[in-house]
Amino acid sequence: MLLAQPETAQRVQQVLSGLCELNLAGLWDLTDLSFNRLSSCAPSLERLSLAYCHLTFELGPAWGSLGPQDSSPSQLSFHNLLRFVKERAGRLHALDLSGTGLLPEALQALGQVAGLQLQELSLHGCQDLSTEAVAALCRLQSGLISLDLGGCSGLADGALVAISWGLGHLQRLSLRKLQRLTDAGCTALGGLQELQSLDLAECCLVSGWGLAQALGSGHRAPAPLASLSLAYCASLKVLRFPQLRQLSLSLLPALTDKGLVAVAKGCPSLEHLVLSHCSLLSDEGWAQAASSWPRLRHLNLSSCSQLTEQTLDTIGQACKQLRMLDVSMCPGISMAAIRHFQAQLPQVACIQSRFVGGADLTLTL
Repeated sequence: MLLAQPETAQRVQQVLSGLCELNLAGLWDLTDLSFNRLSSCAPSLERLSLAYCHLTFELGPAWGSLGPQDSSPSQLSFHNLLRFVKERAGRLHALDLSGTGLLPEALQALGQVAGLQLQELSLHGCQDLSTEAVAALCRLQSGLISLDLGGCSGLADGALVAISWGLGHLQRLSLRKLQRLTDAGCTALGGLQELQSLDLAECCLVSGWGLAQALGSGHRAPAPLASLSLAYCASLKVLRFPQLRQLSLSLLPALTDKGLVAVAKGCPSLEHLVLSHCSLLSDEGWAQAASSWPRLRHLNLSSCSQLTEQTLDTIGQACKQLRMLDVSMCPGISMAAIRHFQAQLPQVACIQSRFVGGADLTLTL
């Protein structure tokens, strides 16, 4: 049994005494007993991940008042985790409980722990969470700077309003796969004046106008947004973020050349751009858009089936800062064209070209 011998536990504690981060993600068979023995060897923990561990919940009036003697040798229980968080509240700053099925009552109990001041919290895929639970979290843990609620399918616009009101210092927010989220909810993002990274991938009702109104340039100073993912947002129509440096628009089969040009004009500071599986994009669109992106360093055009070597020539002339290019599964681009591009821009360190012209090749310099 893990750390069952006192002398072994003592040696492990000596080694782990300065450990700040413990990642136990995916350990389905982790139990209270094993977790307690291991965590007791790391008194300096600041970050803990139990993502996709099998966490059990037994709601009741005694919740949170149970002691170490109640720890289970056969399962990982929330009441044991809550006890641990209470003991380490003054030091613990980051918690990942993604995929654990966290209940609304459990989230509120965590938020209420005296002395706990979380900076980072990941709850990806916790589908039972409610807007009310998120609102309570925002009131109780207002110092959060990173929050992942992706895949929490019960959440809608109200959760985003609560986040905007309660988490004024938030810098990183993931809401991917929230398919009930709309543009009306996105307008609330204007309250997040320190937001730097936003993930709205697979939010199929988001068209972009709410984002542009809340975070783009307007009457209020825009948020310093640097990274934005709108992959698979099929309703996307508007995108204007002049300071944005990183953008993912992959899996948007309806994105046209006209849309690409609009993105280029609205987001001229891009350094990292993902457009994989945008099958309507053509050489003509790139001929008009490329000159707007002189800072581009990373570009993914994989599975853009209409592109030819003409686009490579255009990119080579306009994007002199490019360092990485992915044109995998682009049937209109030959290996000869890729070699010519490499000669044209020798500073490009990596070209992904799987299944181009029947080849499977990555050129790395």
